[in-house]
Amino acid sequence: MAILTRMVGFVTTTNPEAAKAFYSGKLGFAFLRDDEFALVFDANGTMLRVVKARQFAPIQGTVLGWQVDDISAAVQQLSQKGIRFERYEFLHPDAAGICTFPTGDKVAWFKDPDGNVLSLSQHADASPTAQ
Repeated sequence: MAILTRMVGFVTTTNPEAAKAFYSGKLGFAFLRDDEFALVFDANGTMLRVVKARQFAPIQGTVLGWQVDDISAAVQQLSQKGIRFERYEFLHPDAAGICTFPTGDKVAWFKDPDGNVLSLSQHADASPTAQ
């Protein structure tokens, strides 16, 4: 029997209203509740807690990511909702900001209102339903 049965994601915000609008309105996650310490979302079966803080400086690097079946379509849909994808020129992104690695994996990065780096990825060696 597995001990670690279900992952919970965490990010930090200093602006809960902007975070709520972003994670529910732009990313489409169901807002469940505000429990005083965090905004809680259902991120398609994974609990996402957006923790409230008075001060916060985002770390460098990706803090949350989602595997998608079609990264080009996902980037286009999120771009239409006003999400701006980061461009890391040293990784040679295409016009949409998608980077393709020698393995065939593809990644695109974007930020939430607090500057947390988030990503979309499409993995060459994974079936569409692989977890």
